[in-house]
Amino acid sequence: MDNLTNILASSGFMQMDAGMLLMICVGVLLLYLAISHKFEPLLLLPIGFGTVLINIPGAGFGSPPVLDAMGQLVSPGGLLFYVYEGGIATGLFPLIIFMGVGAMTDFAPLLGNPKTLLLGAAAQVGIFSTVLGAVTLGHYGILDFSLRDAASIGIIGGADGPTAIFVASKLSPDLLGAVAVAAYSYMALVPIIQPPIMRALTTKEERVIVMQQLREVSRVELITFPLMLLMMVGMLLPDAAPLLGMFCFGNLMRECGVVDRLSETTQNALINTVTIFLGLGVGSKMSAEKFLNLETLGILALGAVAFCIGTAAGVIMAKLMNTVSHHKINPLIGAAGVSAVPMAARVSNRVGLEANPNNYLLMHAMGPNVAGVIGSAVAAGVMINLVSGS
Repeated sequence: MDNLTNILASSGFMQMDAGMLLMICVGVLLLYLAISHKFEPLLLLPIGFGTVLINIPGAGFGSPPVLDAMGQLVSPGGLLFYVYEGGIATGLFPLIIFMGVGAMTDFAPLLGNPKTLLLGAAAQVGIFSTVLGAVTLGHYGILDFSLRDAASIGIIGGADGPTAIFVASKLSPDLLGAVAVAAYSYMALVPIIQPPIMRALTTKEERVIVMQQLREVSRVELITFPLMLLMMVGMLLPDAAPLLGMFCFGNLMRECGVVDRLSETTQNALINTVTIFLGLGVGSKMSAEKFLNLETLGILALGAVAFCIGTAAGVIMAKLMNTVSHHKINPLIGAAGVSAVPMAARVSNRVGLEANPNNYLLMHAMGPNVAGVIGSAVAAGVMINLVSGS
C-alpha cells in the first residue's frame, strides 16, 4: 500500500499544476496549427512537441546536471537542456540554418534589379520602430522590458525566425520561447496579414504596373556577390558577420558549381536535422513560469505591430522610388522586403495577379525578399552591437 502511495505521489498527475496544464494545451495548439493548418509546420511541430515535453512534471527534460558537494555527477541532466545549451545558447543552430537558407537562395533577382535592395532595407523600419515602442512601454512601467528585451522583440518584425532566435538567445534568453513562437507564427500568417495592408496603401493603377524584364546575371556576378557582401558588411559591422557569413557561405556553395554534394546536403539533410533540434530547444524555453505572464502577450502584440510596419514601409518605399524613377516599380513587391522567403514574394505575386492576371511579379519580388534576409541580419548585428553592453 505504501509503495502504491509513493508511486501516485511521484506521478505527473499529482505534481501537475494549472500553469503546466495550460502550457501543455498551448503545445497541443501549436501541433494542431502545424498539422491541420500547415502554419510553418517544420518549426511549429517540434516547438509544440518540445513545449509538451518540458511541461511534463517530474520528467526532467530541461533539468541541468546536478553535482554533489565533491563535484561528482549526481544527475546527468535532461535531453532538452543539452539541446538548448549546445545548439541555441551557443548560436550554433540558427547559424547552420542560415547556411542552409543561403544555399537555397538565388541572388539573381536582386542583382538583376539592384535598387530593390532599398525595399528590403525599408522593411526593417518595423524592427527599429518596435524597439522604440517596447522601450517606451518599459520606461513608463506598462511592461517590464529592458533595452535588451526590446531589441529581441523588435527583430520579430523582420519575419526571420532564425535571426529572431539568434538575437533572443544572446540578449534575452528568458524571452526566447515567446519571441520564437511570435516570429514563426507571423511568418505563417503572411498570406493573411500582408494583403490587406498592401491593398490599403496602393491604388488599382499601381497594382497593375508591369515591370521591365530582369537582365540576365552572369555566373561571375553570382559567385563574387556573396564574397563582396560579406567583406563589406562584415568589416563595417562585425556583429552581423556570423549570420551573414554563414548565409554567404551557403550561397557560395550553391553558385560555385564545384561542391554540389555539399550544397545539396546543406539544403536538405543538414538543415532538416538542425531544424528538428532547434524546434525542440525553443520548446524547452516554454515552461509555465517563463511563458505565462503579461510580457508574453506584450511580445505577441509588439511582434504583430513590427511585422505590419515592416510590410507597410516596404510598400511606401516603392511608391517613393516611383516618384524619381523612370522605370516604375510595382509597389506590391515592397511588401516582400520582409524576410519570409519565399512566402512574402508569392503573396506579392498573388495580389498582383488579382489586379492584372497577366502580370507575374514573383521574380521581381524575390529581389526585395532576398534583400530582406540581408537586412534582418544587418539589423540583428546593429542590435547586438548597440545593446549587448547594457
